[in-house]
Amino acid sequence: MPDLPPLSLYIHIPWCVQKCPYCDFNSHALKGEVPHVEYVQHLLRDLENDLPLTHGRAVRTIFIGGGTPSLLSGEAMQMLMDGVRARLPLATDAEITMEANPGTVEADRFSAYQLAGINRISIGVQSFDSQKLERLGRIHGPDEAKRAAQLAEGLHLRSFNLDLMHGLPDQSLEEALSDLKQAIALNPPHLSWYQLTIEPNTLFGSRPPTLPDDDALWDIFEQGDRLLTAAGYQQYETSAYAKPGYRCEHNLNYWRFGDYLGIGCGAHGKLTQPDGRIVRTVKTRHPRGFMQGRYQEKQYEVADAEKPFEYFMNRFRLLEAAPREEFARYTGLSEQTIRPQMDAAIAAGYVAESATHWQITEKGKLFLNSLLELFLAEE
Repeated sequence: MPDLPPLSLYIHIPWCVQKCPYCDFNSHALKGEVPHVEYVQHLLRDLENDLPLTHGRAVRTIFIGGGTPSLLSGEAMQMLMDGVRARLPLATDAEITMEANPGTVEADRFSAYQLAGINRISIGVQSFDSQKLERLGRIHGPDEAKRAAQLAEGLHLRSFNLDLMHGLPDQSLEEALSDLKQAIALNPPHLSWYQLTIEPNTLFGSRPPTLPDDDALWDIFEQGDRLLTAAGYQQYETSAYAKPGYRCEHNLNYWRFGDYLGIGCGAHGKLTQPDGRIVRTVKTRHPRGFMQGRYQEKQYEVADAEKPFEYFMNRFRLLEAAPREEFARYTGLSEQTIRPQMDAAIAAGYVAESATHWQITEKGKLFLNSLLELFLAEE
């Protein structure tokens, strides 16, 4: 068998208590009770259908996202994790992350998740300002967010992450930095610090709020980045900061163009086959169709012409240097196929090249879209 990329597993839980106005993820406001056991049974059948695409590889990381996975009962999470372990070889030191909202966090339930095998929790804080949280449609308050972080720390998990947003409606520089200082004070090993973007097909998309202008956003980023660096965090991806040794291995695998199974409503998968083909899977978005047993929406192969763009779109989000040999190993293409485009990227000052690596430059980070356009397949 050729040297296939590392394998991860993404599991999607589609329900939320209510839909946030900025959210374009596949999430559905809950009507009634979560069908805990029934949905887990469908997830495991969906997984079984995809197993032939994995060729017996061990899974190194699992990420349970949503929606709000912490709406799932402790018993259902145990059933899910037992079912995954029965069907897939799992690396002994696998990182297993679950997303949670502060408003759905209870101490006993968290302990049950930990017993099921969850060793990393990602908490969707977004802000510590109660007015901003209300504007974002969040159902928790600042105190709940702090309590959730303290609870996660007290469990002595492998790690925990706080999700925080900046560039919020009418947000000042002082407000943005205050959020960041409060997050840092909770001492999470990992911080995801995103800029709010307005997405189509969301409430904010149809009625856009007033956001800080580009100059204000740059000030927020620059001063926030300095705060994080001074507190011992290292930026390793566009919006991810971690203390040494605490980077998110699951997301690193995405950005390094690794493989992943995607199970559950609307989940996407990418699976390299022993013959070099890269197969992508897309699952049925709506819970109704998914829970009628129609799991797969489509499955297709990535064309050779598309592979360079897909590879660099992921790889250049990371600030670490990219090993040149990995391009051929993960795409099955020779480096010569992208030599003209890479030479153009180097000439433009977007990328620095050594005998073994490519490194995106500061200019490349600023003009990432222009850099990636060089690798787009010609129509």
